[in-house]
Amino acid sequence: MQSVAFETLGCKLNFSETSSIRREFGNAGYQVVDFDKKADIYVINTCSVTQNANSSCRKTVRRALRNNPQAFVAVIGCYAQLEPEEIAEIEGVDIVLGAGDKFRLLDLFDDFVKQEKTLVYKSDVNEVTDFHNAFSSDDRTRAFLKVQDGCSYKCSFCTIPKARGSSRSPRISTVVRNTHQLVNEGYKEIVLTGVNTGDFGRNSDENFLQLLQALEKVEGLERVRVSSIEPNLLHDEIIWFAAESEKIQPHFHIPLQSGSDHMLRLMRRRYQSDLYRQRVSLINRLLPDACIGVDVITGHPGETEELFCQSYDFIDSLDISYLHVFTYSERSETDALNIDPVIPPELRKERTHLLRRLSDKKRFEFDRRFEGELRPVLFEGEKKGNQVQGWTDNYVRVAVNWDERLINRIVPVRLGRKEAGKPIFGTLDNETSRLESVMTSLTG
Repeated sequence: MQSVAFETLGCKLNFSETSSIRREFGNAGYQVVDFDKKADIYVINTCSVTQNANSSCRKTVRRALRNNPQAFVAVIGCYAQLEPEEIAEIEGVDIVLGAGDKFRLLDLFDDFVKQEKTLVYKSDVNEVTDFHNAFSSDDRTRAFLKVQDGCSYKCSFCTIPKARGSSRSPRISTVVRNTHQLVNEGYKEIVLTGVNTGDFGRNSDENFLQLLQALEKVEGLERVRVSSIEPNLLHDEIIWFAAESEKIQPHFHIPLQSGSDHMLRLMRRRYQSDLYRQRVSLINRLLPDACIGVDVITGHPGETEELFCQSYDFIDSLDISYLHVFTYSERSETDALNIDPVIPPELRKERTHLLRRLSDKKRFEFDRRFEGELRPVLFEGEKKGNQVQGWTDNYVRVAVNWDERLINRIVPVRLGRKEAGKPIFGTLDNETSRLESVMTSLTG
């Protein structure tokens, strides 16, 4: 029996795809081991979003070969699609598989023997039309379910369309079938993931709202969460449906990238700040407890000091909960490379720091709003100190005293005082505590 280890660089979508490939190897009889252990085969799923993609890939290959210099090393994913020749020059890499071939590893090899020369499989990304179902989970309570892949947008800073191809998705019936499988395996929450999740159903007679309506009817599914959705695709009907839903959680992550309309045009985004504000305002009105996360890029070419200040002030004025702040990095063959002025790296980092401080402030104020309230918490399996932790419906991190019986259960918790940088410590509601006592007596 050969052993295989996996390492994922990048987003939740990458993690879900790695998990699916890992399951295929396990079903084929391979022994799956931790990446830092000695293995016969190492599979590295790469990301192309950040500037250090090459460095991360090289370091990960070296980690694998330190564990076993004779191991077969496969590099797959977005970076492998964009720069296959560059990866092929890394010593010790045996095969490079791009977007169209990364799921074919088991088909290409009966046994994995080191190659004298690196093999490169790269299909034309415009011909990649297949959708591969995938899901992942770190804690056996929430499953990240892939419902969309690729992107047909042409944002100035992004390489994803070149790495993954155009937008595509499965049929609703396929997603529902996969969800039933996950529910049968014990998952309480499904997180819908994709490159551009709201683009589900593009070039078909289905759409994202219809997908949510279908998932609402899945028996046994308790929570549905959307990982991210573009503001121009977060239609009012979706927000209204979420407000009435028993399963869709009051949590929206909506990419913004800049609060300056001028910068949004330079970035080739498909909305302006007024539309974004309208979406946030409707969520605030219909779901006043909802958590709203925002993606922002700092230091994109053309972002003068005045435009950055416009963006900062716009974000500060929104009733949102937290930010994911990304520092712009140059990516080859993107339109942003042709835009002036170029922002010095030191200034990019300074702006990132300012927005992350704003995010900390927003997050603290949001969490503190719920002190003393009773919120449903889905508890995870990992023990942290003497605590078990989980997320409320509206994405507040909560901890209670360790009790193994709470794992993978949704329990009402009374939220305590918020302290900066820590989960809110909560206590089980009296009714929940009495239920636990009854359960304990019944089980012996």
